[in-house]
Amino acid sequence: MHHANDILLSLFIVFVAAQIGAEIAQRLKLPGVVGEIAAGCAIGPSLLGWITPEQIVTGTPLDVLAEIGVVLLLFSVGLETRLEDLKKVGRSAFLVGVLGVLLPFALGAAWAHASGFDWSKSLFVAAAFVATSAGITARVLQELGVLQRVESKVILGAAVIDDILAMLLLGVVVSLQGGGGFNLSHLVMVLAGAIGFIAVIGWGGTRVMRWNSNWLEKPRHVHSPLLIVLALCLGLAYVSTLFGLAAIIGAFLAGMIASETRQQHTLEQQIQPLLSLLTPFFFVLTGSKIDLHQLANGDALIMLGVVTVIAIVSKLLGGFLGALSLGRAGATIVGFGMVPRGEVGVVIASLGLAAGVFSDRMYAIIVTMSLLTAMVTPPILAWLLRRGASHADA
Repeated sequence: MHHANDILLSLFIVFVAAQIGAEIAQRLKLPGVVGEIAAGCAIGPSLLGWITPEQIVTGTPLDVLAEIGVVLLLFSVGLETRLEDLKKVGRSAFLVGVLGVLLPFALGAAWAHASGFDWSKSLFVAAAFVATSAGITARVLQELGVLQRVESKVILGAAVIDDILAMLLLGVVVSLQGGGGFNLSHLVMVLAGAIGFIAVIGWGGTRVMRWNSNWLEKPRHVHSPLLIVLALCLGLAYVSTLFGLAAIIGAFLAGMIASETRQQHTLEQQIQPLLSLLTPFFFVLTGSKIDLHQLANGDALIMLGVVTVIAIVSKLLGGFLGALSLGRAGATIVGFGMVPRGEVGVVIASLGLAAGVFSDRMYAIIVTMSLLTAMVTPPILAWLLRRGASHADA
C-alpha cells in the first residue's frame, strides 16, 4: 500500500507542476509545453528532487503514463490530418525529411571527430543530432490551431520520413561499434519493412475507413467509435515498434485513418480530456531528465553551447532548404518545426552511454542539447506562426 501511495503522490506532483508551468508560460505568451518542460527541470533530480532518477527510468509508472500521453498526442494530431493533404506536400516533405537528416548527421560527425572521437564513435554521436521529436512540434501546432496550414502538413510528413531515416542510421552506427562492420542486407530489409508498413497502413487503412465507417457504431456502447479507434491507436503504436519505428508513428497513422470517418469531429472532442490528463506527463518527464550537475564547469558549458548551436543550425538549414518551394517565410517555419530533438535524442544518448561510447558528461551534454532544442524552439515557432497569420490577415 505504501508503494501505491508513493506512486499517487508522484502523479500528483507531476500533474500539478505541469499545470502551474503551463499557466506561467501562457501568461508570458509562450506555448504551454515550454512551461511543462521547465516544470520538469524544477521538480526533477537536478533541482528540487521531488522526482527521483529511479522514478523516470523506462518501465516506471510515470514513464508508462508519459509514453501513453505522447502516443495519444500524435493520434490526435493524425486525427486532424488527412492523407490527401499530405500527398499535396509530399515532395517538400520528402526533401525536408532527407536534408533534415543528412545535414545534422554530417555536421555532428565532423564535430565529434574534431573533438577526439574515432569515426565509428563519431557516427554514434552524430545519430543523436538526427531525429526530430514530432511530439513537441505537434503540441505547439495543435495549441496554436494551425494543423491545417501547409507548413504543418510538411512538418508532419517530414517527421515520418525523418523517423525512418533516423532508424536506419542508428542501425548502421550501432552495428559499427563492435568493429565488425554492418549487415547491409539486414538494414535494407528493415528499411523496406518500415516503408511497407507505413504505405500499407497509411494508404490502405484510410481507403477502407473512407469506404465504410458505419461499423464503428455497431457496438451498443455510447462511446464505441472512440473506444475502437483508441484500440486501433494502441495496436498500431505497438506494431510500428516491431518494424523499428517509434510508437508515435503508428499512433499518427491510426489518427489519419480515423480522420476519414464521419465521426471525426466527435472523436476530436472526446479525445481532449484524455490529452489534458496524460500528455503533461510526457513533457514534465522530458524536462526532469536534465542532469545539471554534469554541466557545472566552464568546459562542459562551452561544449554544450557548441553542440546545441550545431543541432539547431543544421536542422533549421536542412528544413529550410527542403521547403524553399513554400517561400522563405514558410521554409523558415518548417525549418524551426524540425529542430526539437526531445525524447529521441535522450534515447540515443542512453544507448551511447550503455555501449560505452559516451562518458557521463557527454551523455549529459547530449541529453541537455536535446531538451534545450525542445525548449527553445516552441516560442520561436509560435512567434513565426502568429506573425505569418497576422500578415495573411493584413
